Amino acid sequence: MKIRPLTIEGAYEVTPVQHHDSRGAFLEWYRFDALAAAVGHPLDLAQANLSTSARDVVRGIHFADVPPGQAKYVTCVSGAVLDVAVDIRVGSPTFGAWEAVPLDSEERRAVYLAEGLGHAFCALTEGATVAYLCSTTYRPGHEHGINPLDPELGISWPAGTPLLSTKDAQAPSLAEALAAGLLPQYDACCTRIESSRRM
Repeated sequence: MKIRPLTIEGAYEVTPVQHHDSRGAFLEWYRFDALAAAVGHPLDLAQANLSTSARDVVRGIHFADVPPGQAKYVTCVSGAVLDVAVDIRVGSPTFGAWEAVPLDSEERRAVYLAEGLGHAFCALTEGATVAYLCSTTYRPGHEHGINPLDPELGISWPAGTPLLSTKDAQAPSLAEALAAGLLPQYDACCTRIESSRRM
């Protein structure tokens, strides 16, 4: 398993080793110890989510209040998506930056996103199925969104007409979320991660 940091601090790409034979393939898509060694602390597993999307569906940009925040480990188990990490941490050196990683059922890559990062993806195939492990459970009232079509972010979605939920389409821009005080603070995210390292 190869784990490499992305340009946004706290985001990593994970590429597993696949073993193929006449029966099919086997791989380790998540390794507790390997991820902990790469990011500096273990990922607490509190919830696992699965979504299936039609082609051109864009989900996100989603994030949770910090503390406690919600770290995510994401892979595509069927079809293909373009997965996007967005740095929405106020005070971060890369605030407003985003990075995309293709996830599919061929290469079997995954991404890890630390607490405080925004997450979104675009389905590139019909029935694209995404599985993600979360460090905390869903907390109504503490989960937020940013409009994935915010022109200031300028995310290049590979969809002719992105299909959004009503909630995502009505989500504020990054600037509006900043003005409303919804965004996590970079220092609080760093403190949260440091506390995880001491556990």
